[in-house]
Amino acid sequence: MARLPFEPLRAAPPGSLSEALIGRRSELTLLRRAIAAPPALVLVEGEAGIGKSRLVAELLASPDLASARRLVGQCEQLQEPLPLSPVLDAIRRAGDDLAQSPPVNPVVGALALLLPEIAGHLPPPLPPLHDQRAERHRVFRAAVALLDHLSPSVLVLEDVHWADGGTRDFLSFLASHQPPKLSVIVTLRPTAELLPVREAFARAPSGPGLPVTLTPLSAPEVEQLATGILKAEVPASFTAPLYEKTGGIPFVVEEVLRTLLERLPADEIPGRPEVLADLAVPTVLRDVVLQRLSSLGGAARDILGAAAVIGTTPDERVLAEVTGHGPAEIAQALTEAQAAGLLHEQDGECRFRHALARQIVYESVPVAGRRWLHLKTAQALEGGPGPAPVAKLAHHFRLAGRPAEFARNAEAAADLALAHGNDATAARFLLQALDTDGLAGDARVRLAIRLGRAAVDGLAHAEAVPTLERLLATEPLPAHLRGELRFALGRLLRQHGAAREGYLQIEGALDDLADRPALLGRALAVLAAPETVVDRHITEHTARCDQAEEVARRSGDPDAGIAVRITRASLLLEQGDPASLRLIDELRGDDRLRAAPREHARACLNWAQGALHIGHVQRAETLLAEGRRVAGQADYLRVVEIVELVTAAADLAAGRWDGLEPRLRRLSGASATFAAAILDARMLRGTLLSATGPAEEAATLLDEVISIAERVGAVWPLIPARAALSRLLLTLDDPAGAAEQATAGLARVRAKGTWVWGAETVLCLVDALDALGRAAEAAELVDELDAGLAGADAPVAVAALLTARAVLTRGAPALSTAAHEGHGPLASDRPIHATPEAAADRLLDAARTVLRDAGLRYQEALAGERLGRWRCERAAPGGGDLLESALRTYGAMGAVRDIARVCRVMRQNGVPIPYPWRGGRPSHGQTLTSREHEVALLAAAGKTNQEIAGELFLSRRTIESHISSVLRKLGYLSRKDLRALLTP
Repeated sequence: MARLPFEPLRAAPPGSLSEALIGRRSELTLLRRAIAAPPALVLVEGEAGIGKSRLVAELLASPDLASARRLVGQCEQLQEPLPLSPVLDAIRRAGDDLAQSPPVNPVVGALALLLPEIAGHLPPPLPPLHDQRAERHRVFRAAVALLDHLSPSVLVLEDVHWADGGTRDFLSFLASHQPPKLSVIVTLRPTAELLPVREAFARAPSGPGLPVTLTPLSAPEVEQLATGILKAEVPASFTAPLYEKTGGIPFVVEEVLRTLLERLPADEIPGRPEVLADLAVPTVLRDVVLQRLSSLGGAARDILGAAAVIGTTPDERVLAEVTGHGPAEIAQALTEAQAAGLLHEQDGECRFRHALARQIVYESVPVAGRRWLHLKTAQALEGGPGPAPVAKLAHHFRLAGRPAEFARNAEAAADLALAHGNDATAARFLLQALDTDGLAGDARVRLAIRLGRAAVDGLAHAEAVPTLERLLATEPLPAHLRGELRFALGRLLRQHGAAREGYLQIEGALDDLADRPALLGRALAVLAAPETVVDRHITEHTARCDQAEEVARRSGDPDAGIAVRITRASLLLEQGDPASLRLIDELRGDDRLRAAPREHARACLNWAQGALHIGHVQRAETLLAEGRRVAGQADYLRVVEIVELVTAAADLAAGRWDGLEPRLRRLSGASATFAAAILDARMLRGTLLSATGPAEEAATLLDEVISIAERVGAVWPLIPARAALSRLLLTLDDPAGAAEQATAGLARVRAKGTWVWGAETVLCLVDALDALGRAAEAAELVDELDAGLAGADAPVAVAALLTARAVLTRGAPALSTAAHEGHGPLASDRPIHATPEAAADRLLDAARTVLRDAGLRYQEALAGERLGRWRCERAAPGGGDLLESALRTYGAMGAVRDIARVCRVMRQNGVPIPYPWRGGRPSHGQTLTSREHEVALLAAAGKTNQEIAGELFLSRRTIESHISSVLRKLGYLSRKDLRALLTP
């Protein structure tokens, strides 16, 4: 049944982890529509745990039923259920209403002895009838008459599949004699015993009953359910195995999450999908499944145990061969299991209801029996028709305790996975094979070489690294194999976040690769990438690239030649060399690159990142779109997170900030798998929070990035993180701290020789020295930057240089403009005499134009704000308009810290603040809520977020959100400003 958009509802039954009803919107609409026009008969059908009772509870909580009486009865799973027990229970609850009602039909007296608790409100008991059938008929009439008397009402009978025969007969009678203002809802699992009730409902005089069938939740709905329970964003890497494990059955999803919550904090669970693989089955679910299993006959239990060993969807041919039972016995056993709710039909096949049901049945088979069944299954699969299912064979031979057969099939499965481009699966098979006891040394080396190749593009970095390190340390290897292993290990280490260690491993592999020029060329090309490691000057990277070109030419391998040209383009691009763009366009049109989609996708994504590093946003987005398209067509899983990261970086640069912070938090959180990308994502998030707040979190993030990058030797994002933290400290009125960070970043820039990357660092240092009254000390530094950028096509760096020149010019004596604009490519062709202020304005306006043309909205707004402030301070025209324009840009982007600052500048200079000014985004008002006021006072008193959270019984994240909102509403830059709230 089609699902409608998710909308939270509130009618959670006791014990439920979820407060909201997920999915079921169309089903709930059907129920409401039926109940709104009594008489109504509704059958809510579905398997155990599917959410029948939850749906009915939601209906009963609806305001639409406020005037209707609710009568609810529960059928019980008893060996001998009491006759009419659920109907009598439902009526019994209306005793107080009967006490105040008009006289009741005398026939209702037939119920007096059955309902002694409310007999005082019923007519006197009737004399017994000698005919048992007549007595039962009179009781049925009495129950219907009493329900009619209590109407308008809704009668709900839960779990009718457990009802006794008398109750089922009564439901058939009720369908034929339904009171006009009574609605009847029954919940049930599909069983043969209920066919008479279904038929009676279908033939009811008041109209056929409405069947509402509940199916399992879809994967997106499972994600919604998990998100609501965990109160955290749940990535696809967790949702997919959760859905597979639970089959989308809400009860099973809740029980799985309940079990995980007993072991892990809620916000940690989404980032740990591996815990689902090793999950102990929830006790409640185990008991349910084992009870159903025990209801089967002995032969059926044995066959189902073998089916659990074979797989989620057991092959009946294999099942017959493994168990020795004939087709008829197999069919009968599977039918019994399906009737018990252990199996179900899907796409024409009989399969376990969900992975946990299979796991419970599997674990019910004794260990020795399981090993024997795995061996029999492997032998049956080997003798089957068609190509050998090597992946399945590897699985069964491993669990059968046959290491040689397992290793052989695991290697074959890895080959098959590589042929289909599934490097991650191949790496997992190879890792398992390498762990096999008694594996020969040559076989171990062969597998390790293949693992190194597969794991680079696979997702098994953390497992593969120690395996390769162990082999290099313990196995006597010929030079060419040792070199290949070290090259693979170096690449893995770099991708795993160990930049310096990986770089050194690749450097150490060069001599061993001397006789393998194609591989040597690729290794040199990796070493030529400038953004990978500190302690290597740009000239050394250029030399490595030259070596790579020579080696690739000598090898005659066209693929190696393409790889080196890709690296050359990246090397030039990161330096802002205009020649890089021409080379990139040539490569994009090269048929050899187009024929290698993975290389093509990687190249475009790397170039997109390089373009963003220097400020070419539009060029970056073109390359990103191409890389995303090629990767998608090639099903290149490894780069999925890189695509998301580069997309987020492009959105940050272009000022598309709506919803960006949660994306960056996910990319930098525990669920991320690509370690080298996590550091970049944290740097981007810290940069974003520097503008949107809270500032404390931004500073913490940037500090962490700097610390980790220094430790692992990753020059990017070390340099931009230093610059971002320096800029943040300037906004927090800490110019000394800003100067310290910028100076440390500048040392890395000089050591690397990449002044294009260092321009923002230089500007931060100039601003910090200017705030400290020492701007003159920065003149030589700006000249050094000017020389380092000679001929560079890098908008971010060029704008930073112009701005730094403007800061210095503004405080200098009146000279010609050219004297203050430097002698690089941006210098004026002829001097134009002007005041320092006018010259500074001209430089800053030029910087603003460069940023606007590059599409860097936020940086353009910062430059406009600076220019507007300068003009307002000397009462020059246009300053207020510039400040208002910056304010509107900040408002549209949600840069609340910048909003607070520019508003303060506008108030100080008498510039009216327009309202509304947030570019059409919804305003939430400027008045603090009672909770925000409470949090603000505690923060003003000096309490930390953790202390406030403990005192108010809230989460730390909630407190951080309140603090950020308070600062935005009050126009404060930091929590230090909150102390003003304590001033009388």
